Amino acid sequence: MVSRRVIEVEDLTKLALVSDPQISPMADKIAFNITTMSLEEDDYISRIWIYDLRNGELYSLTNGPKDTNLRWSCSGKYIAFTSRRTLKEQEKGSELWVMRLDGGEARLVVKRKTPITQIEWLPGDRRIAMISAAGEFQEDVKIIDRLLFWYNGKGFIHTFRQHLFLVDVQSGDLTQVTSGEIDVNFIAVSTAGDKIAYIAKLDDAKPYIADLFVYNLKSGEHIKLTDSNMDIDFVSWSPDDSKLAFRGHNFRRGTISHRHIYIVPSDGGEVVDLTADIDRNTLNTLNSDVRGPGRSNGPRWVGNYIYFIIHDGGSVNLHRINVDTGKVEAVTKGERSVEAFSAAKSDGVHVVAFTSMNELEPPELYVWKSGLGEKKLTNFNEALLSTLKLSKPINFKFKASDGTLIEGWIMKPPECKGKKVPAVLYIHGGPKTAYGYSFIHEFHLIAAKGYALIYMNPRGSDGYSEEFADIRGHYGERDYQDIMEGVEYVVRNFNFINGDRLGVVGGSYGGYMVNWIVGHTDKFKAAVSMRGISNWFSFYGVSDIGYWFTLDHILGSLEEKPLTKENILKMVNKSPITYAENVKTPLLILHSIEDLRCYYEQALQFFTALKWLGKEVELVLVPKENHDLSRSGKPKHRVERLKQVMKWLDKYLKEKEKART
Repeated sequence: MVSRRVIEVEDLTKLALVSDPQISPMADKIAFNITTMSLEEDDYISRIWIYDLRNGELYSLTNGPKDTNLRWSCSGKYIAFTSRRTLKEQEKGSELWVMRLDGGEARLVVKRKTPITQIEWLPGDRRIAMISAAGEFQEDVKIIDRLLFWYNGKGFIHTFRQHLFLVDVQSGDLTQVTSGEIDVNFIAVSTAGDKIAYIAKLDDAKPYIADLFVYNLKSGEHIKLTDSNMDIDFVSWSPDDSKLAFRGHNFRRGTISHRHIYIVPSDGGEVVDLTADIDRNTLNTLNSDVRGPGRSNGPRWVGNYIYFIIHDGGSVNLHRINVDTGKVEAVTKGERSVEAFSAAKSDGVHVVAFTSMNELEPPELYVWKSGLGEKKLTNFNEALLSTLKLSKPINFKFKASDGTLIEGWIMKPPECKGKKVPAVLYIHGGPKTAYGYSFIHEFHLIAAKGYALIYMNPRGSDGYSEEFADIRGHYGERDYQDIMEGVEYVVRNFNFINGDRLGVVGGSYGGYMVNWIVGHTDKFKAAVSMRGISNWFSFYGVSDIGYWFTLDHILGSLEEKPLTKENILKMVNKSPITYAENVKTPLLILHSIEDLRCYYEQALQFFTALKWLGKEVELVLVPKENHDLSRSGKPKHRVERLKQVMKWLDKYLKEKEKART
């Protein structure tokens, strides 16, 4: 029998991240990405793998190191992908490569100084549609004349626009299809190949609005199908090209509205909501720190079915709707997180390739066939997992003081031997994201270090009704109550927790909530705030989303005027820095310097206020990282972040307790 050990910080870099499953047009092969982390190179290595559904053969097609955005040609003979094979480490840009499946070297087709964010083949295997930025770099002095001037993970974008291009695969010649002050975010080529649907944002002042267009390659005509009153992120053609299925919402509850599945005639007409009766999101917002590149999980139209995901509680499963009857049925079931999928049809059989994970296993590759069900195809992480002693989360539900049911989980330390242990409450970001049945290395690490880990989905979270998710204008109220009542419930009902040794950790909105909590209670003996918010008034003018997010989420409506005295006061009252004098809990503030979502001035302000007041506080700043440090930052920085968090928790929940006793 193999002796198992608890998980360690560095085990994060030993995991294989399986992502972006792409079924071939003949439904006989699946191409997908395997991404690994290298501490030695301090980088990610992404390769393309193939699973042959005919004989079960599994093999690596490319050797990387940066091969992503893979797409099959319509004949199934070629695969196109983006890479950085000829680019130097710090050189800006992206490349489009094509290779044959039956042998031969990959061939460079296009080299750009800007990122290529999406590629799609046209029938005939001679042309590829792609999205890439057009514009000129301002390397030194920045001259800015537009509202949306920078973006997290991209930096300054004020001189660039995202546009649709057509690429001749043989010559590499580029033709720009769209132009002007718009940003194209998604494309889909029609079955016949004579049209391209695309989603574009037209107004920097309202970047939450996206419209659906169809471009006719023969006539050059662009048709606008929506009325600038929706947020749309994914589109798919019907088999006969007469209709389009898309995912989006119409701002029923502002920007927190659930995304539904809609259809519209491809030449214009009435937009029909197919999932109006399903009060759940069709987007996967479960938290995880083991995802690779490529999470395409929008609606796919195969035959008379549209395949899509539903996020319900802590699970995300694949469903399909019969377009003729409107009947919805589950394709996958269980406590899991379906991450991404693609679908095709062969000899009347529907075949879906998808990646899925749960709380004890990172994503792996699966296939589902109509009439046969699903089959797991890979076990890339089995060797590592078989050596680890992981804690299976315990699900709990409790009634909040207003009678609403709140769901959460607790992880017991794997080596808890009858004694009471300190506990850590972890709060998710968003706030409209969720915890559930997804793998989070950091959670297993905290449990492995001797802590009970508590996490829950308070009001504001995804996975439940729109009403449940809607805390706009009321941050720090019902969400805070749910969290504190949840902690009381857990301490009361799980006797292995030492209620006198509690810590709290959170990132983004979770970081804001940690900052809020320490200004309103001294229940916790240690706190860690990451990429959080301390001042909504400055967030409004600095964050890449601040000028609209603050209106909707803090003031309560996208129509609010932010700079009235009344609304400035509301922003101040909802800001944790206002309550800095009340803080008694030792606080670690951890922030990335290139975080443009919650800019690091948020950390500097709160640290300065607390330090000047003589509070116990420490600031950790991470260079060359953005808001996504914990999910896609440099491996060494991700490891260091985890070490800093554990060091702080140990200092105040273990070492101080030892000194006291």
